[in-house]
Amino acid sequence: MEKSLRSSAGLVVLALILAACQPSASASPSESAAASLAADPAAACEALELGCVEVPAGEPLTVASALAITGAVAFLGNDANFGIQVAQEERGQVLGRDVEVVHEDAGCGDAASGQTAAESIVANPAILGVMGTTCSRTAVPMMPVLEAAGLTNISPSNTAVSLTQPGHANYGGEFYFRTAYSDFFQGSAVATFLCEELGVTSIATIHDGSPYAEELQQVVVDQFAAFCDGETTSQDGINVGDTDFHALLTTIAANSPEVIFLPIFSPEGPLFVTQSQEIPALADTIMFGADGVKDGAMIKGDGPLAEEIGMYFSGPDLNYGGRYLDEFLPAYYALSGTETVLAPYGGQAYDAYNILMDAIVAAHVGDDADGTSYFSKEAIREYVAGLTDYPGLTGTLSCDENGDCGAREISIDQLEGGVFVPVFSTREP
Repeated sequence: MEKSLRSSAGLVVLALILAACQPSASASPSESAAASLAADPAAACEALELGCVEVPAGEPLTVASALAITGAVAFLGNDANFGIQVAQEERGQVLGRDVEVVHEDAGCGDAASGQTAAESIVANPAILGVMGTTCSRTAVPMMPVLEAAGLTNISPSNTAVSLTQPGHANYGGEFYFRTAYSDFFQGSAVATFLCEELGVTSIATIHDGSPYAEELQQVVVDQFAAFCDGETTSQDGINVGDTDFHALLTTIAANSPEVIFLPIFSPEGPLFVTQSQEIPALADTIMFGADGVKDGAMIKGDGPLAEEIGMYFSGPDLNYGGRYLDEFLPAYYALSGTETVLAPYGGQAYDAYNILMDAIVAAHVGDDADGTSYFSKEAIREYVAGLTDYPGLTGTLSCDENGDCGAREISIDQLEGGVFVPVFSTREP
């Protein structure tokens, strides 16, 4: 299957199959096919390689989220789930049915948790599509399981470059899409800021071995060298769960980098920043985090220190306009009970939900006499693959042939009074 197929492709295939089987002298082949499709959607679905999801009369449409909703980074998955819930409540019923979202915990630190969540999802034949995962590392083992079941997945926050690179071991496959950007854009924005705004000539990087962190720091390293011949003094890894970074920080300090770029998560990120201030040789070194710590956990855990030392944070530019400010955020805050977003990807989750709902509507084959509705799995994927100029909350979204659908605007922020305030953006004025 090619990802360039447009939204009606699955239904066109169904129509052609039925037209060939049931010709009519009094109507065009497409009219005959449409009539047959409405009359016997079950037979039409049997002709499809991936078949259909059947929803009995009176039952809700069911989709799943597969996000990190427990543990140290639960706020990341909860942020996305609040975005999904805002969209769900705003949209209401779809095709006259309620919508149920099954929330699976796909974790973050342990890649295998993605496969566990996927296996639970595919065991439920009612699920029409998936929104996940939170972390790129858990998407890698999840996607083969979902693709084998013909389930389309849209991630609101996976950003690892490799997930949309065919041929790479981490490639998400033909059923993988994301409303988040590729970290090629985040890494390039960070390198631009380092070169043009800070004017530094040397950096060190830290990663936690995840596809997200390892690939993002490498983009920064490569682009920093390309943009201004910047030097990377070291590229070091830590382990999720590490709590003592003093020896590593001492080693890094020996090479005197002007900036340490650390695209890692909480709680390791705040701990790393705190301990960096206990190394005298790093007193003037700029600390620079990414979207993994551009969140409420950083504000609560290390916000005052990050503010004091002028730490920088990269991530999606949240200047989405009036609809986001006036409608989405008040609804989000009402659900979350917070005054700031938990993490920066709730808007992308809102878009993922609405795109998935539109795909389900487009893939509706028809209802039988008992009121059972049939939805083509293939057509759900084809709708998302063909998304063009979609008016999303986070921007105008189009999916490329490899599954990248997200807006690409990046901001660099600092904390001021416990709030992330942009100091640089790639968004055009």
